Amino acid sequence: MNVFTPAACPRLIVKVGSSLLVDPSGAIRVAWLAGLADAIAARAAAGQQVAIVSSGAIALGARRLGLAKGGRASLEDAQAAAATGQIALSAAWADALSVHGITAAQMLVTLDDLEDRRRYLNVAATVGRLLKLGVVPVINENDSVATAEIRFGDNDRLAARAGAAAAAGGVVLLSDIDGLYDRDPREPGAVHIPLVERIDRRIVAMAGTGSSSGMGSGGMASKVQAARIATGAGAHLAIVSGLAERPLDALDGGRCTVFLAERAAPARKAWLAGGLTAKGTIHVDAGAARALGEGRSLLAAGATRVEGRFARGDLVAIVGPSGPVARGLIEYAAADAALIAGRRSDEHAAILGYAPRSTLIHRSNMALL
Repeated sequence: MNVFTPAACPRLIVKVGSSLLVDPSGAIRVAWLAGLADAIAARAAAGQQVAIVSSGAIALGARRLGLAKGGRASLEDAQAAAATGQIALSAAWADALSVHGITAAQMLVTLDDLEDRRRYLNVAATVGRLLKLGVVPVINENDSVATAEIRFGDNDRLAARAGAAAAAGGVVLLSDIDGLYDRDPREPGAVHIPLVERIDRRIVAMAGTGSSSGMGSGGMASKVQAARIATGAGAHLAIVSGLAERPLDALDGGRCTVFLAERAAPARKAWLAGGLTAKGTIHVDAGAARALGEGRSLLAAGATRVEGRFARGDLVAIVGPSGPVARGLIEYAAADAALIAGRRSDEHAAILGYAPRSTLIHRSNMALL
């Protein structure tokens, strides 16, 4: 069975890149958007709930404000363009969907909205309620307030995180390329990869060989990272060319790349694994890395080094001798974690001067990568 059919995938996230939605002059590609809206309406009529993650606000705003370099000459220009263009973007989606009797809703989020657990749950609740009401949420990063330090940087990863929040069964990245290739697709003999069952080093290496057109803010590497987030949360992800008039038709046997979902993780674990901003890093030895892989908590004795500035409860990365192992919520602030790293549990009270906690990171607050 096609994993993206309404029966197999009751809830779908569709990401639209700015180069597909907005032409080089900064105008909406109205006919293309109408075709996509028609496909969304057909899926809604078949019982599938669809949410959109849409780029394009900066490009639209830059045209209206007459800003140089597409509104990206400075952070101030980009923020002003986003604030202006977001009105036009939401209006375009509302108009296209209203032809089919579908109501659109605008949701602007920042990185912190999906990295902070409480705000993440609020986003999830709003998206879920809108979808149950038959509304199509149109989600975008709030570029009018985002800066380089607090932004997703591309909507591929935003779509994957939104999919996890919405408990979606599938995420579709509409792009200017029809999927992953084993090398730059412009090279002779480049092979298209239709199905990825597991994201391993070989797949990551393919994404780093220039196997994308270079257009837009998210290259193939960001799409594979998005696939890792989505599949880890139990959602399939497809990279589909949006250059066709009806790009979602590619999901029905057309040419695309599908990353198959892993077994769905509990919601909290999926949120932890998909986090994009870790406040610090705990380096561990090989024995600790093995123990974590067996489902155990992280003890201070297994830590070899502590990096970063973090407080108790912050998200940190756990890295072993062979690379990333897990992410979790730390039980100690950075200074105290550094003091007890590599030390036995019976030494902690004397070192810290207070009754210690039993673990650096408890297994219930940890997600393996």
